[in-house]
Amino acid sequence: MTEDGRDRQSWVARTYDGLADLLASGPAESWDAPSLCAGWQVRHVVAHVTMPARLSPEQFGAEMAAAGGDFARLSDTVAARDASLPVVELLGALRSPVLHAWQPPGGGAAGALSHAVVHALDVTLALGRAAVAPAEAVVAVLDQLTAAGGAVHGVDLTGVRIEAADTDRGWGTGEVVRADTGQLVALLGGRRLLDGRVLRRH
Repeated sequence: MTEDGRDRQSWVARTYDGLADLLASGPAESWDAPSLCAGWQVRHVVAHVTMPARLSPEQFGAEMAAAGGDFARLSDTVAARDASLPVVELLGALRSPVLHAWQPPGGGAAGALSHAVVHALDVTLALGRAAVAPAEAVVAVLDQLTAAGGAVHGVDLTGVRIEAADTDRGWGTGEVVRADTGQLVALLGGRRLLDGRVLRRH
């Protein structure tokens, strides 16, 4: 793995550990709070991101077959089912070395980092808490998403300029969308912020 890849994978681990620490130290009702991931509570987000720590490749293949090859359907099914697991088990999965080393097929360390950061922000932004991902990791994911022109999550950036309020970074031209780096990552991830802001989709 390249040095950059090692950095990104270490950020993945720190993000999941930080999310576990936040939820372990917070009020129990946080688990049932709505996240920025439409239709999911915080516990559903955690159940989703920790799938690699619970499902072997064979189990994942069986789940995918049962979902007719539709990953979105698989994700909803597993999240709905495993969200009811004991909190201690979900926290343990967030801290699992297996999860920390996991990379999505074809996505590499960059894909693993994006997955960790976007979903961690689904939780922290919804709860009004500071990001648990390292600041440099959030910036790296923002760079990935803007470089792809929003295509990763189907966001249309035509005629839009993205500006980070907490750095001097900006991308594109047109109508200005200005927010903190983490909020921009969420917007580029197709999420609706608590203040109602959302980017148009293709």
